[in-house]
Amino acid sequence: MIRMPIPLEDVVVNLLRLANTKLPDDVGWALEAAASWETNEIAYSQLGGIMDNMKKAEFTGRPMCQDTGIPVFYVSGKIDASIEEGIREGLKKATPLIPLRPNTVHPLTRKNSGDNLGDGMPIIHYRPTDGDFTEITVLPKGAGSENMTRLAMLNPADGADGIKKFIVSAVLEAGGRPCPPTIVGVGIGGTSDKCVEMAKEALLRPTDSVNENDEERELEDELFTILNSSGLGPMGLGGDTTVLRVHVKTGYCHTASLPVAVNLNCWAARRATVRIMKDGTAEYRQ
Repeated sequence: MIRMPIPLEDVVVNLLRLANTKLPDDVGWALEAAASWETNEIAYSQLGGIMDNMKKAEFTGRPMCQDTGIPVFYVSGKIDASIEEGIREGLKKATPLIPLRPNTVHPLTRKNSGDNLGDGMPIIHYRPTDGDFTEITVLPKGAGSENMTRLAMLNPADGADGIKKFIVSAVLEAGGRPCPPTIVGVGIGGTSDKCVEMAKEALLRPTDSVNENDEERELEDELFTILNSSGLGPMGLGGDTTVLRVHVKTGYCHTASLPVAVNLNCWAARRATVRIMKDGTAEYRQ
């Protein structure tokens, strides 16, 4: 807890530092659990290397991966026009300070902005709610996992079997490129853009949370079993642990549509949240 109010840009710097240097406890526990049941020697050594890297990053205060990704922000609570500028300035300040790798480039010229900004950056989703606080969550997404995003506009007649077939195929075809063991975010329903958005938002759920929707939870459990029985394993080198969790998020869709999206997080499933109170104090959590 920070007792004295600090500028929003500095709050954002602290938020980005926390997200990039310390894995949430639930992700760390999931990795330790995976190591405890892993029977493949190579996979076990890969998980050991991952956990060693994770601990060193936290101890030294340095990013746990060279690809510090593109930060995706979710803002809820009280929102005003100053928040976007504070987030932009915080990201710009954090880039050389933490440091974060400058990742944003123009899609055609590939010119790098040098500060992780540029047209459309950073990505900010606003969710206004009641309450005398503002909450900001950041989800850094590296390209290795983000590039494996898949969207299918299935025929409604494909049903549950078609949904499962597409999700399993998307994860296994990604192979070792998203640095498994991954967390699998699944969006089902909505429109094409909403479906992909839901898949990414699903990654914000802690790995030890329980989905209260019975249909979603059953699908998560079934996919978790199928994917971890595939033998793909950590880093795609074989083993018992291909995914740490599967998180499903659904929404109603058009009667003639069945959109399904998959968005992956690598083992470095980074996220952090800050709640800024009315008096300016800030409380961080993961």
